[in-house]
Amino acid sequence: MMKWITMVLFACCLLSLGSHAQTTTGELNARITINSDKIQGSDKQVFTTLQEALNEFVNNRRWTDATFAVNERIDCTMTIIVSEYADNSFKSEIQVQARRPVYNSSYTTTLLNFRDTELNFDYVQFEQLEYTENTLTSNLTATIAFYVYVILGLDFDSFSPLGGKIYFDQAQQIVSMAQSQATWDGWKAFDKDDNRHGLITALTDNTSDTFRRFWYTYHRKGLDEMAGNPDRGRATIIQALPSLKEIKNARPTSVVLRLLSDAKLDEIVSIYSKATAQEKQAGYKLLYELYPTETKRLEPLQK
Repeated sequence: MMKWITMVLFACCLLSLGSHAQTTTGELNARITINSDKIQGSDKQVFTTLQEALNEFVNNRRWTDATFAVNERIDCTMTIIVSEYADNSFKSEIQVQARRPVYNSSYTTTLLNFRDTELNFDYVQFEQLEYTENTLTSNLTATIAFYVYVILGLDFDSFSPLGGKIYFDQAQQIVSMAQSQATWDGWKAFDKDDNRHGLITALTDNTSDTFRRFWYTYHRKGLDEMAGNPDRGRATIIQALPSLKEIKNARPTSVVLRLLSDAKLDEIVSIYSKATAQEKQAGYKLLYELYPTETKRLEPLQK
């Protein structure tokens, strides 16, 4: 009897350890790629080394205090396209994408699909990639950390109203610190509307609550509802869309409108596919007001 009790206790301990291991993993399931096709030369080991280091930097780090099971990690990709390389200096751009599963379905929806054309940095092969919250030593790790926090903010916002605030605040802090670096591009106000400064400003300024509450409604009350009740989920999304006109009226060039277009416009058009003719007509009018240059993508609503 004592032996049986001992075996049961041992098994419980193993299960507990296994569960703990699963829930203390990193938050991201990231795949970072270095594209060096534009760089001449046969020795490209530095790009391979950098790619491996970046994947380890993002995936093996704890970015939040939240608990994530292995199957809850956020799928994302970052592709760094190098256009120039010499003397350990890189000139490049970065494409960042992130996805979120839709509840009770096999469908995943895009959270972020963002192209950043200003990523210039120095990297010496095999150097340790470091990032601390209060000190920035590398434009590369600052940029990667910035997008990690943006991804976390968008993901958490999609599950609870304004739930990503702490992560957007951390991204904002990175922008504030990076602005003091004279040679780091992409961080300063007014350089470009859609640089890192413009993106985080749009997600944290006085118009951001409208977008972020829409973001929650779209995902949690709309998409997540559609597996169980497609009509109710679709109706919720259609009813929420007009709130975006407030952003357009207040900030016609707001980066969140571009963010929504790049990540969601085709999906929104698809959601309208089973709506009534009247709803499609109203949807086309609304979306055309928001995105007058996207007539080709809006064409299905006119059929």
